Amino acid sequence: MPPVNRLASEPSPYLRQHADNPVDWYPWGDEARAEAVARDVPILLSVGYSACHWCHVMAHESFEDDATAAVMNAHFVNVKVDREERPDVDALYMEAVQAMTGRGGWPMTVFLTPDGRPFYGGTYFPPEPRGQVPSFTELLEAVHETWSTARDRLFEQADRLTEALGQAGRMVAGDLPGAGVLDHAVAQLRAAFDEEWGGFGGAPKFPTPQNLDLVLRRLVRAGDPDLATVVETTLDAMASGGMYDHLGGGFARYSVDPHWVVPHFEKMLYDQSGLVRLYLHGHLVTGHRRYAQVVEETVGYVLRDLGRPGGGIASAEDADSLDAHGHSEEGAFYTFTPDEVRAALEAAGLGDAVDDALAWWELDRPANFEGRWIPVRTHRRGDWDRPEAVDRARTALFEARATRPRPGLDDKVLTEWNAHWVATLAEAGFALGRRDWVDAAVDTATFLLGSLRREDGRWLRSWQAETGARHLAFAGDHAALVDAFTRLAEATGETRWLDEARTVADAMLGLFWDDDQGGLFTSGSDGERLVARDKDLQDQALPSANSTAALALLRLAALTDERRYASHAEAILRLGGGLAIRVPSAFGVLLAAVDLHHRGSTEIVVAGDRSDLLEVVRARWLPDAVLAWGERTDSPLWAGRTDRLAYVCRGYTCQLPASTPDELAAQL
Repeated sequence: MPPVNRLASEPSPYLRQHADNPVDWYPWGDEARAEAVARDVPILLSVGYSACHWCHVMAHESFEDDATAAVMNAHFVNVKVDREERPDVDALYMEAVQAMTGRGGWPMTVFLTPDGRPFYGGTYFPPEPRGQVPSFTELLEAVHETWSTARDRLFEQADRLTEALGQAGRMVAGDLPGAGVLDHAVAQLRAAFDEEWGGFGGAPKFPTPQNLDLVLRRLVRAGDPDLATVVETTLDAMASGGMYDHLGGGFARYSVDPHWVVPHFEKMLYDQSGLVRLYLHGHLVTGHRRYAQVVEETVGYVLRDLGRPGGGIASAEDADSLDAHGHSEEGAFYTFTPDEVRAALEAAGLGDAVDDALAWWELDRPANFEGRWIPVRTHRRGDWDRPEAVDRARTALFEARATRPRPGLDDKVLTEWNAHWVATLAEAGFALGRRDWVDAAVDTATFLLGSLRREDGRWLRSWQAETGARHLAFAGDHAALVDAFTRLAEATGETRWLDEARTVADAMLGLFWDDDQGGLFTSGSDGERLVARDKDLQDQALPSANSTAALALLRLAALTDERRYASHAEAILRLGGGLAIRVPSAFGVLLAAVDLHHRGSTEIVVAGDRSDLLEVVRARWLPDAVLAWGERTDSPLWAGRTDRLAYVCRGYTCQLPASTPDELAAQL
């Protein structure tokens, strides 16, 4: 059947999933707005993403239904947006939905005037009424009726909502938070800590790696056993539960229960980036080998299953896949029954390992997911040192699982998400001595430079093999790239990456900077004008653009001695610092930047060929440190440095040179 709407040629796999809907979808843009004006009808904006389970549910129930589509087409201009391609559109209208309903989520449904002002919205709407929630078609008819008979009311609502949008973009900068803000934030996190199962708060439970990293930052300094308990309990519980893929590595997005047992099965690249970095830091601080094992298995998952030809990394895998009966079910790919385990192991000649495997992954206990079993280690948390028989069983079960229909892959390559992955992989590869990981990080960075940066130097947001790159990159893309290129410079010792970091930092400050109050607007001065221009300040599943930029610019300033980068970072801290003090759990990365600002950076230079001295640096997590080695630059860090010595400096004031690993270790 040929496509019946305009989404077939879009780069987003999520949009193309709707190309054969009977809904007359438009992509976001001028054509849709002009059509709404010409027809004098509202815009129905539907926002989601490829790995979103409830997005698929609503698509099947409503957008694939001829009768529902007929109502949509008759009364609205229907616009589909992939939130991952257009985070500016998503964030703006999510702010409106939250103002109207007090909650948000995806799929998001928003009704707009033809010029883009929102007047009503919500999230998922069912095909039939459920309690106080109307059916989707009832909602469509009600909006159409009001538009036809009482449009003034809708316009008044649109004016009120639009006036309230973009509040972060209008925030006034305040004072820089004090040096004690880290202690205040960690105390609040400690109060919310789940003593039994780790993490913060109840279900659903999200991993929030930036907040645990903040606790680790305080632990490095204080050595507080209570903070060690917060970190170790949470890391052990997350990687023992079903949120962690015990057969293939990698993490699902969150746990629906407080025990980390039942995940929401979608796997997102950004979660792998944040959690690999967290478990790496956990390993370096505690010395526990089991955390390095999680790092290795998760990196293996990303490179194996999300890696694209040429170096880019795909965005996500769906929660849903086909079960044995050909039905699309959440988690079908990942769950087993004891009989399925037995059959797979006996077919692999491992019948003697069946009982051990069933006990190891707790399939000898009652089913934990809709009559099936998610492999877990919840009753032996932190015990992942697999015996040989269990390890062979793991390989056999992984291979048996690979014959099942895989979850859908969102194969678009997002600049921001890939840059976060490059930063993580470069740091992990350097710390664990995995040159192959550093090389993989270089490959991805090279891909981004070649495929997502135009000839005029302007970065783009999203690339897909069939359609190439589209959409101007946002502040978050640029901030993540600054961090990625800086981390690559530290991991490789190559000055080209520091040059790239400076280039993208200058572009970011030129395109997104607010000269009045400081901070980065989400969209560039050359980008599309929405009904409000906002700023991304709050850390969510991804660190915010401004948090990432503040930390990356402070580190870049330390490596280059360019004060202007630090000045811009300080302006971001003044802008967001007041909010961070009030709600520290939403500003973990910004608070890390505040802490770095107050403590100042430690600059480490290893001059000449001294791998033994580099090993001393690798063995520690030094959250306030930057590292220069390999190729020399014109930075003051390198002035007068003698080969085969290491220098530890603060504010470019250095201790005596270290010539042996013991001397360097003592200084660090």
